[in-house]
Amino acid sequence: MTTRLIVWRHGNTDWNAAGRFQGQADVPLNDLGRRQAERSAQTLAALRPAAIVASDLRRAADTAAALSAVTGLAATHDERLRERFFGEWQGLTRAEIEARHPAGIARWRAGEDVVGDDVETLDDLGKRVSEAFQDAAALAPGGVVVVATHGAAARQGLAHLLGWPGEQVRTLRALRNCHWIELTLEEGPGWQLSAYNVGVPAEGNRSASESVQAP
Repeated sequence: MTTRLIVWRHGNTDWNAAGRFQGQADVPLNDLGRRQAERSAQTLAALRPAAIVASDLRRAADTAAALSAVTGLAATHDERLRERFFGEWQGLTRAEIEARHPAGIARWRAGEDVVGDDVETLDDLGKRVSEAFQDAAALAPGGVVVVATHGAAARQGLAHLLGWPGEQVRTLRALRNCHWIELTLEEGPGWQLSAYNVGVPAEGNRSASESVQAP
């Protein structure tokens, strides 16, 4: 019996377009993001999901709602799926962070777990998101579950679930808006990565924020 977990990043926002670190600021989808969600939902609906779970932040919740509209499945919300809390960096561009918090951003670029400036640690992020992934998968053993979340949360949750070291996580490209990861769970091998950064070709899938890997 194989359970498939689709980890879906939200659509584009104005802060994505401006290259601003969103973290847990509740920024809504923009028009492009809504179109991306609608296009992706058509493809994901063909997988016949048995359950949909989303972060309670609007950009992820509204992305999940596009899939709910196609499938008729109501999405549940789990705050553990929220993006990494970026503390004093939220709302700032990378250039602004480099000017105001140079030591912290240097640690972030180096992939350190603790960067300071009230930014959530990678370990804490990975633990809470991977727990949410496991609970979501348990909703439909042997079926397909779609989880709508955020870029850094998706990547670190995946890494924690698979037991990857930090050096390996840093080899992954940033997850594009409305693209997804597929993880499978089966008895014996356990959790495995089946696909990464899969999505529907559409306008504007690469944003300024993706280039710095901080949605």
